[in-house]
Amino acid sequence: MCVMEQAIQKPKMTAIWVILIYCAMQFSGIVLNIPAILNIFLEASGLQGQEARIWAVGMWNTAAFAIATALTLFITNRDKDFWNIFKGQQQASLGETIGWGFAGFILVMFAQYIAIYIETLIGIPQGSDNTATIMEISKIAPAMLLATVLFGPILEEILFRRIIFGSFVGRFGFIIAALISSFVFAVIHFDFAHILIYVACGFTFAFVYYKTKRILASIITHILMNGFVALSIFIVPQQATILFPWL
Repeated sequence: MCVMEQAIQKPKMTAIWVILIYCAMQFSGIVLNIPAILNIFLEASGLQGQEARIWAVGMWNTAAFAIATALTLFITNRDKDFWNIFKGQQQASLGETIGWGFAGFILVMFAQYIAIYIETLIGIPQGSDNTATIMEISKIAPAMLLATVLFGPILEEILFRRIIFGSFVGRFGFIIAALISSFVFAVIHFDFAHILIYVACGFTFAFVYYKTKRILASIITHILMNGFVALSIFIVPQQATILFPWL
């Protein structure tokens, strides 16, 4: 295999490994169906009944997200060509990247409110069982917030923006690539009633990434959004679960 072919194949293999790691993380929860493993977590919780089971799920998810994030960062950082999808285009400076990360937070909140308004017009009820479930787990196992606010955004930006968006943007341009990656991002959350909101989020994240050419910018935007939603739900749980149905 020539040097040019190796340069092309290596990022593809890196992408495949990232996808496999993400899938393994998503399905790792089935391990808790093994009584011996579940009992270890139940005993460690110090809780009883349903609360102990929720704690076990929260801690397992947090550990799975943390391991998946560590492996993903290790693999992607070993492959410098993996990040070179905007060849010949200048990346934003670190300061500009951080600035766009915060500006993206404002943009994504605005985009979501437009999506909510459209959903209201077509009769989709507000509120999300998905978000409510995540917050219920987080209240019993606060470590779950790390998976929601930190690890999740890092993994999702690398997968949906760098790999999926990055695979299409060179051939089809920004809009088509952003729509494809945003739709996949929405579907993977399995909250189909609010798919428009997730698409709005994904499209905004893709825009921030495309504007800066640095995945760090969209990661910052994603972290700020999830952090704001999680904080709001803890402060005003009933109102926030209705207003922010997109974790």
